Amino acid sequence: MLVLFVFAALQTTALADPTDIPATRTDLAPKDAARVQAVTAPATDFSKPEDYETMQGGAGTSRKRVNADSFSQSSANITFEEEGTFKLGNALFRKNWVSSPSSTQASDGLGPLFNERACQNCHLKDGRGHPPEGAEGTTSMFLRLARTAETAEEKAEIADHKVLNFPDPVYGTQLQTLAVPGLRGEGHMKVDYSGFPVTLGDGTVVSLRRPAYSVTDLGYGPLDPATTLSPRISPPMIGLGLAEQIAPADILARADPDDRDGDGISGRPSIVRDPSGKLELGRFGWKAQVASIREQSAEALAGDIGISSPEAHQHWGDCTEKEPDCLKMATGVQKRLGDTEAPAPVIDLITFYAQNLAVPARRHVGDRQVLAGKQAFYKMGCIACHTPKFVTRRDTPNKAQSFQLIWPYSDFLLHDMGPDLADGQQVGEATGTEWRTPPLWGIGLTGRVNGHSFFLHDGRARNLTEAILWHGGEAKKARDRFAAADKAERDALIKFLESL
Repeated sequence: MLVLFVFAALQTTALADPTDIPATRTDLAPKDAARVQAVTAPATDFSKPEDYETMQGGAGTSRKRVNADSFSQSSANITFEEEGTFKLGNALFRKNWVSSPSSTQASDGLGPLFNERACQNCHLKDGRGHPPEGAEGTTSMFLRLARTAETAEEKAEIADHKVLNFPDPVYGTQLQTLAVPGLRGEGHMKVDYSGFPVTLGDGTVVSLRRPAYSVTDLGYGPLDPATTLSPRISPPMIGLGLAEQIAPADILARADPDDRDGDGISGRPSIVRDPSGKLELGRFGWKAQVASIREQSAEALAGDIGISSPEAHQHWGDCTEKEPDCLKMATGVQKRLGDTEAPAPVIDLITFYAQNLAVPARRHVGDRQVLAGKQAFYKMGCIACHTPKFVTRRDTPNKAQSFQLIWPYSDFLLHDMGPDLADGQQVGEATGTEWRTPPLWGIGLTGRVNGHSFFLHDGRARNLTEAILWHGGEAKKARDRFAAADKAERDALIKFLESL
């Protein structure tokens, strides 16, 4: 299942502590640093578009016709040979895995407990997932299971970044609704909504829906009383490779955990350990709990599909010791192919694919209402978290992501979003009320690509207006300014978001 940020920098060595990161970007000469600082400065003129604003994914921006495949295009600036690699990765991303043993030995290893059979089935058309609606399934939304540290030893493990949290002793880190033949799934997510009205400053009444989550048909006994349920829809896949190449120092420079400037915004970085044990800056996942696209891909293969890889040696996926029948099932490891079900070449291709999904070009950037909405977005304080632009590192592994001016509208930091959006689940540095700022690029094409307009981590918001009105905590001031604005200004802001 499945975002960004101005200056300082980091060497590629392990991070011991955010305060130890150098204050300048080591990949830029002084002249380039001055250019980057100038081009990433917030806009002040809203009478016309900024230079290059249409190309929100830099030179890799897709300018192909807008349609249902708008999130599935390759970066426009990769080479002809890399295009072939991208297509191979796409094929693996779409591949349906099967249970073991199977005659299709390169495709077996599914589960034994799982949520879906293919990456694409969760990341629908590489876009945004949705909550269960009517008779539709939950393939693009799942429940994370975890409890907060209780003992001094457990708290020390989290403080030392050894673990993110503690899974349910029976059901593990995620509720697996499906199972291979001969095994029972773990249970089913149930969502109950209660509606309530919100009256805006001009008298407009908006109905919001508050979700309540539970699990039915539990297959292996009750959940631990301390286990929390955190619903997560699959996030869009576009622009991940560019987000990965934002200099960590540019993200950390925006952090203000003690709110020293007194603006009420106190974004915090998420520091996590990568599979090798090194401390890195987390920037992926709803709580910024993952440092790299490769690790994110490996964890999703293991957790969602039950496929092991060199970064996640979980041949039985998320099965626990309390599920012995699951651990007795055959795995898909083929010794002639390696010691995991998805050997290094497989995870290489899937990672490359995810790193090179292009961001679509902006639409209507010069439209008068869009420009007015952009001004409102700035005036209401939305850019305090949704940082408009960055310039990626020069020393990137792939030239396609090198030194690109990009417009993600995110700072990739953790922010307290208040009790209404809280899931009560600690994930490493993130508390039960904190979420990473998701990037907004491409958000206006959600309906065209995915056929719905559900937003936020659990899809409770049925449109962008509802999504804004759910903002609380550090974002409450911006939310209140939006609620107090007249209809014309609110409509303009929504029109701006729809142009991204």
